[in-house]
Amino acid sequence: MGKTWNYIKTWFGAKTEEMKDPAIEIEQAIQEARQRDQELRNQAAKVIAHRQQIVSELEEAGDELAEAKGLAKQALMKADDCLKAGDAAGAEKWNNAAKQIAMKMQAAQSTVDMLQKQLVTANAQAEAAKQAVQNNATAVQELSAKRMELLGQLQAAKMQESVNSAMAAMTATVGEDAPSLEEVENKIQARMAEAEAKAELASATDPDVAIAELKASTTELKADAALDALRAELGMGAAPALPAETPAVEAPPAAPESPAS
Repeated sequence: MGKTWNYIKTWFGAKTEEMKDPAIEIEQAIQEARQRDQELRNQAAKVIAHRQQIVSELEEAGDELAEAKGLAKQALMKADDCLKAGDAAGAEKWNNAAKQIAMKMQAAQSTVDMLQKQLVTANAQAEAAKQAVQNNATAVQELSAKRMELLGQLQAAKMQESVNSAMAAMTATVGEDAPSLEEVENKIQARMAEAEAKAELASATDPDVAIAELKASTTELKADAALDALRAELGMGAAPALPAETPAVEAPPAAPESPAS
């Protein structure tokens, strides 16, 4: 049962391939390539947009870090002024403020470090995406050029198949039971040769033909005798022999007349 099913699938697949139009398959390949190119461009756009987002976040985190550093410096300077002025409470207040700002500064620094690492990866991904888009665009252009070549080859193949079919029709017989033109010609020639042979044989062996030839000879002799009798009555004698034909001799050209004296 398994072998039969595999045979059916193979047969169906082969018939399906035979029914496919190469021209439609070429157009389908072009459309799929263009669709993949558009999808790749959309994905590359997302990758590049992600990199740009990281750049923006990194700029914001850098600004926060710079601001925190500035505030921390100011708090430390105020705490130092309070210490110099003998204001212990004021010094403690500004030191605590500086400490809180420093914690924010550390958080901002961590964010900056993390975003810088992400930016390195995003830059590599964006460049790879750009290169992929460029390579795919080149492949689509090459496929479009190949499309024209394949369509030309397809038309040439169809034309050759048409010529082959025409030549096969010219040389093939009408059917298994019908003779070819060459066979008919051979039969006609054979019948003509047979008829000519029969006619030649009949003229050589048929007594009626011989009698007819004898009667014709006798009639000719009687006609000659009747003419001789008429010549005798006229005193002309026997029939003269016909002279043999001699080639005509051209007369010599006349001599030029001498001038009168």
